Amino acid sequence: MAKKRPQTKATKPRTTAGARSAGVNEPVPVVGAREPCPCGSGRRYKACHGRAASHSVTELVQRPFEGLAGECDWVALRELVPAATVPLVLKDGLPEGVPSVTLATVLPMAWPALRRDDGSVLLGLQNDTPSGDLSRDLASTLTRALEAEPGTPVTGGRAEEGAARLQDLLDPEAPFEPTVHSGFEFWVPDSSEQASSEVAASLERANAAAIPTVKLAGVDSAYWCETPEKNHLRWVMPHPEERLLDALARLHAAGASSLGEGTRLVGSFRAHGLVVPVWDLPTGMGAEDCEKPAAEFAERLASALAEDTPLTAEERRARGGLTNRQVTLS
Repeated sequence: MAKKRPQTKATKPRTTAGARSAGVNEPVPVVGAREPCPCGSGRRYKACHGRAASHSVTELVQRPFEGLAGECDWVALRELVPAATVPLVLKDGLPEGVPSVTLATVLPMAWPALRRDDGSVLLGLQNDTPSGDLSRDLASTLTRALEAEPGTPVTGGRAEEGAARLQDLLDPEAPFEPTVHSGFEFWVPDSSEQASSEVAASLERANAAAIPTVKLAGVDSAYWCETPEKNHLRWVMPHPEERLLDALARLHAAGASSLGEGTRLVGSFRAHGLVVPVWDLPTGMGAEDCEKPAAEFAERLASALAEDTPLTAEERRARGGLTNRQVTLS
């Protein structure tokens, strides 16, 4: 259900996008959704010009990381992995005084970004963003972090319309290679550095909540994780959703969708335009034990993806079961 927007009285003039593009500083009062539209149409603002404005703010970019190197790993680090870092390479190189830029899943106190004392930048990925374009919001935060004073965190904020996205700032040819950590000690990289009491407390809370996670080495974007009840493998896949679900259904109906004895394909997540199949694993099955079964499954999946014949009745039932167990994260 959509949240009701609070009605506000006109307080300050603002300039419409059309007027700005024409070079005219045309003041238009800020009005509540149910007040008359300032254009003079006689209709309420929400049913007139407010409709387009609302749509522009809330429109969701389904695949914000599309076109970036490592799109599947971007999704995994945003939604699934507790603690990880990745060096980022900027298209235009590093600004003077910035020795490095690093993407991190989470930062202390959930800061959107941090400019460290040495000038290096950490960009947090798992934060709420103010618009429907995650890539633009992250790029805006990164831009502000590059210009921030060393030793200061960067707060969140809405990107301006038409502002750069990550795809505009990052080198598309640079590899995207996550390093998964067992905890968040990377917040304080120098063991001799004394963390503030706030950072230390945040570090303790984050470490206590982190689920042990390991990235598989033999296949792309697959992450093993350990929970008290059972272990799981969560594998972000780049294939179009309908085609992937058909292929998974073919394998499931053929009894070829597991990763070995005691494992089971239980469903999938949908996150940022990609599908993330999930397997339940026995408690004793570690990340290394998944490497060979995952590689063999990847070969079976490639064959199933190549098939284009209509699904059989049994395969359609399998597909329906997988679809019913799909959860949308974002």
